[in-house]
Amino acid sequence: MKVTGDWLTRPETQAVFAMLDEAGHQVFAVGGCVRNALLGVAVSDVDMASDATPERVIALAKAAGLKPIPTGIDHGTITVVSGGIAHEITTFRKDVATDGRRAVVAFSKDVTDDSRRRDFTMNALYVDRLGEVIDPLAGLADLKSRVLRFIDDPSLRIREDYLRILRFFRFHAYYGDVAQGMDAEALAAIAENAEGLAQISKERIGSEMLKLLAATDPAPAVAAMRQSGVLSQILPGADDRALAPLVHFEGEAGVAPEAIRRLAALGGETVAERLRLSGKQSDLLSDLRDHIGFMVPLSELAYRKGADFACSVSLLRAAVLEMPLAPDTNEQIAQGAAAVFPVAAKDLMPDLQGPALGAALKRLEAVWIKSGFALSKGQLLQSL
Repeated sequence: MKVTGDWLTRPETQAVFAMLDEAGHQVFAVGGCVRNALLGVAVSDVDMASDATPERVIALAKAAGLKPIPTGIDHGTITVVSGGIAHEITTFRKDVATDGRRAVVAFSKDVTDDSRRRDFTMNALYVDRLGEVIDPLAGLADLKSRVLRFIDDPSLRIREDYLRILRFFRFHAYYGDVAQGMDAEALAAIAENAEGLAQISKERIGSEMLKLLAATDPAPAVAAMRQSGVLSQILPGADDRALAPLVHFEGEAGVAPEAIRRLAALGGETVAERLRLSGKQSDLLSDLRDHIGFMVPLSELAYRKGADFACSVSLLRAAVLEMPLAPDTNEQIAQGAAAVFPVAAKDLMPDLQGPALGAALKRLEAVWIKSGFALSKGQLLQSL
């Protein structure tokens, strides 16, 4: 079987293939780029695997006029920049030992060794410079069937890196067939090893969760996380019952997926800390959670915080509080987002100064909002 696409045939990438291939080395594109190409999904980054050692890759890149960068040389990875495009090249490896967070590896000359240290069969697919697919572990059949399966023993794969538990749910949300359900052997191994996630940094867990929640419909995957004990392990107190309704309402409203909005639907204890959210993400999460039950009108929310925020709150209220979306929801939000308070400080000066000026502006703004943004400057000033 062959694949093609600009990501593979462009001169910049072919130059990297040629650099190694013409020197007698095996070299393949591998992982996400191959999986996505076979699924007809856009390819962004191109990762490669080769039997060439990192030192050899560096030497060949320099000789070919390309730029090698030792971004992960301790792990066998060199980034080679060709025509401004970065290609990560990792030497074939095989696992020697692991402690659940990192593996001790040795370089190999065998692509099958390399394939066996990857996580899922659908990620252990390789492509040569001509687009020929190399499938050491029968991952192509799983990919075609949209079956997400760990390579060999699921418990062993998980114990090599417990983050693979969350990757399993994320990949299923993006690439799995929900109708078929999840691999029972994988779920059993996940439930058995869920406590191992305590060994993983909060930053890595947060990154995986946000990627998962950005999927078109993460609800089935998150429900499986709850059932297997993973959700309570990483987000104590979280409840996924509102997530599926939220996804439904987003679809009806034509609103794009947004991870923090969905995280707000899950709730939980000290979420921002447990997922190491950025300050901006943490503030947004807190603000959304506060406004689910704090019934500020949507038009006022849109005026004060923007249309996107008001839209998210309306969807969260519908999902969490089971409040149907009002027929004029969009109109309320649009009205508030477009409103401009007609009174400025200079309109009240010099009669009012300092705290009295601020209090008067705040009072007039409240009256104006209550009027549905209808009162004019003159009407507001007359009300003083």
